[in-house]
Amino acid sequence: MQSILKELEARELLKQYTNEEKIIKAQKEGAGLYCGFDPTANSLHVGHLIQIINLKRFKEFGFSPIAILGGGTGMIGDPSFKSEERNLLTLKQVEENVKDLKKQLNFLIPDIKVVNNNDWLGKMSLIDFLREIGKDFNLAYLLAKENISSRIEKGLSITEFSYTMLQGYDFYKLYQDHNCWMQIGGSDQWGNITSGIDYIASKIGRENSKACGITMNLLTKKDGVKFGKTESGAIWLDKNKTSEYEFYQFFINQDDEDCEKLFKFLTTVSLKEIEKVKIEHAKEPFKRLMQKKLAQEITTFVHGPEGLKKAEKITQALFSGNISDLKKEELLSIINSMEKVQVKKNQEMVDFLVESKIASSKREARELLNEGAIWINNSNKFDEKTIVNEKMTTVDNFIIVKKGKKKYIIIEIL
Repeated sequence: MQSILKELEARELLKQYTNEEKIIKAQKEGAGLYCGFDPTANSLHVGHLIQIINLKRFKEFGFSPIAILGGGTGMIGDPSFKSEERNLLTLKQVEENVKDLKKQLNFLIPDIKVVNNNDWLGKMSLIDFLREIGKDFNLAYLLAKENISSRIEKGLSITEFSYTMLQGYDFYKLYQDHNCWMQIGGSDQWGNITSGIDYIASKIGRENSKACGITMNLLTKKDGVKFGKTESGAIWLDKNKTSEYEFYQFFINQDDEDCEKLFKFLTTVSLKEIEKVKIEHAKEPFKRLMQKKLAQEITTFVHGPEGLKKAEKITQALFSGNISDLKKEELLSIINSMEKVQVKKNQEMVDFLVESKIASSKREARELLNEGAIWINNSNKFDEKTIVNEKMTTVDNFIIVKKGKKKYIIIEIL
């Protein structure tokens, strides 16, 4: 079997690793490896996909993946390279988020082991923490770590300062109880990962420790912006927060220059197959083959075949210009994915078109109406005196207006 390090390097994922010999041995032994997820929300988002896919990737290379949910550390928050301290969540919020994330991870990677670090951290008293963990961490050692030193001048509370020690203890617990030899994470996790490796060494002796770690390059777009950030907020993996259609469209709308990297980072599709798709795409870039294949692959992974089918159905309906057969849920997916214009009801059609900025003037509005270029609910039989009211809504209090063949505008009637 190929070395996992060579696979990560070929995909341009590999950033740093601690000990190649131990990593090779861990792969041969099918040892456990883990990645942590803080339960700051009730769903993971596309920014988490790199590590989720990596857990799947490592599983395919013989490892036993473990996802650890920070039911304990999530009460504090990781300060690594954050500009300011996070707002603390309540215990109830964290517990509910942990429950939702566990369900989500089990769906994405069946048979993965999911653990909650609150199961051990929540039982630990302050005295236990100081005796069991604190005594093994030297203050100078911690202050020298970049993930901590970068926050010192801006301010770092004792609460957040303790995070790296608690994460180090997590690694030790998994090492002892779950045969977990390795931790993986983004490049911003190097300080936390090495803290765990050093803590294990302090407990069992460095010569006896099999602990090792790997960090991955952060996924950034061609403009240097961190992947997953949009003007409207996060792209969630929960269909109730980001519909299958919105999720699919997020990847359809990626630039050509970013697609190859996204394929390498966010899928387990072979490099040979990625190159094949890239060559085919280059022949007719306007067909956006790379984007379609990427969107299909990732949407299927996150939402299953039915989720992909739903996303493609809505996409095709919009492309063809006929949305009359879409269900309410599907129409709401369209509405949620587009900017909305608020317009007062009971206006004449010509005024409605101008106020909603569908037409730049009354003259243009009349021309559009005369040409039959304004469609609402599969009809284009309107004149300038037609009154626009709640009876014309497509779904709830929204009107989906089609201008011309394929341009859609979402109007919220007030």
